[in-house]
Amino acid sequence: MARYIFVTGGVVSSLGKGLSSASLAYLLQSRGFKVRLRKLDPYLNVDPGTMSPFQHGEVFVTDDGAETDLDLGHYERFSGISAKKTDNITSGKIYSDVLKKERKGGYLGKTVQVIPHITNRIKDFIKNDTAKEDFVICEIGGIIGDIESLPFVEAIRQFSNDVGKKNALFIHLTLVPYLKASDEIKTKPTQHSVKELRSLGIQPDIIICRSERSIPLEHRKKISLFCNVDIENVIQTVDVKTIYEAPISFNRENLDTQVLKYFNVKTKKKVNLKPWKKITKIILHTKKSINIAIIGKYVNLKDAYKSLDEALTHGGIKNNLKVNLIRIDSENLEISEIKHKLKRVSGILIPGGFGKRGTEGKIEAIKYARNNNIPFLGICFGMQMAVIEFARNELRIKKATSSEFGSTQTSVIGLMTEWIKGGKVMTGTDKDLGGTMRLGSYEAILLKNSLISRIYKSKKINERHRHRYEVNINYKEVFEKKGMIFSGLSPDKKLPEIIELKDHPWFFGVQFHPEFKSRPLAPHPLFSSFIKAAKNHK
Repeated sequence: MARYIFVTGGVVSSLGKGLSSASLAYLLQSRGFKVRLRKLDPYLNVDPGTMSPFQHGEVFVTDDGAETDLDLGHYERFSGISAKKTDNITSGKIYSDVLKKERKGGYLGKTVQVIPHITNRIKDFIKNDTAKEDFVICEIGGIIGDIESLPFVEAIRQFSNDVGKKNALFIHLTLVPYLKASDEIKTKPTQHSVKELRSLGIQPDIIICRSERSIPLEHRKKISLFCNVDIENVIQTVDVKTIYEAPISFNRENLDTQVLKYFNVKTKKKVNLKPWKKITKIILHTKKSINIAIIGKYVNLKDAYKSLDEALTHGGIKNNLKVNLIRIDSENLEISEIKHKLKRVSGILIPGGFGKRGTEGKIEAIKYARNNNIPFLGICFGMQMAVIEFARNELRIKKATSSEFGSTQTSVIGLMTEWIKGGKVMTGTDKDLGGTMRLGSYEAILLKNSLISRIYKSKKINERHRHRYEVNINYKEVFEKKGMIFSGLSPDKKLPEIIELKDHPWFFGVQFHPEFKSRPLAPHPLFSSFIKAAKNHK
């Protein structure tokens, strides 16, 4: 039977529940246990797919096509376990499922209520497909005290009783602030947060205390006393210089040891922290560095390109150098400024996105990269912008554009109406926005002897997608005559997946999102190659 670990947060949001959960997962996994990670989000959107990156950060996509919270990216990068649709759920999805069942008469005339119907649906989600797991770590989004999270908190309280307290562990992550003016560390916010949690029927078994400096023993004893938690289960997590120090830090503070002690489980083998020590050494101490420009609409919010930032870091790790990210807002990028702003960069990247806003700045930056032999990577929307730029300036199709931006006679990028997945015809729509894109893992066939096939060292690849529009395959022949090679195609040869320039040291556009599959212990080959090319750029 699986053992369940529930991670809640208090005092303030964005404390690092996702990183804590992911780090614990790695430590347990390294000890020889099978682990599953799940996220329960309290907002009413069915999924984050229609939410602005400014609101919620990036949308992380799984192999099976789920649009999920960015914390699932942390889970994958630390644990190496590919997430599934069944690993992320929202209040919106829970209520939607319950109401659909009610409309079909599934409750046999009963009054549908938060308890037991909503909480039962949450419990079903937690327990689903966990028979083969040793540990299931469930992170509850938001903080204790939020109205939205109350059904989830009640559900995990009930769940603990259902499976038995010996099979369920509650971890509460709180902020222990340091007040510079009085030179004091304050435990009162943690005490109040735990008091709020206990008022909802949950006594935390472990408290993780987030602080910018080490918490003295006397303060930890105070938290232990007032929060009714053993002193060895008051775990401090002091701010680290890189997130990849987190597994090392938590192991040093005996988090995994205390979890196993609670469940009375003996470890299968010793934790291996050598890979993380090697990574942190490169990140923190390497003296070599390069500048990579990320040109997009959402650069003012760091989490908007979280997986992308991490994938570039992974590419740096593979090449034993530090990657400095130069974030440039494409909306405010004037043509006259491009040369100045990109003068000291060794590589240019245009990430995914939607809509016309900021496109002209991206197109001009791509032109600069192409004409000056600067390594370039266009991802999803970035690939489409590279195709438009080439069409305008090399094919002399001056009005070349995307049908996403309005009706046109020269749409080198168009809305897909149908495509093949698993032998079935899938259809798109421009009416409902949520969950109607080409989502999840799709196969691509690589052109023999192309640079991309040498990078991947394979004839076929599988990568994750999230988009509605495609490069128009009808332009393939005229593009290739001018030197833009369609070096990756869907198996039916109808959808361009990868473009590369024949007479350029390193210039690629990919319709998929390779950043979702990059991990610190296994950097994605495309990012490793991109950083290597940037390293060699003069």
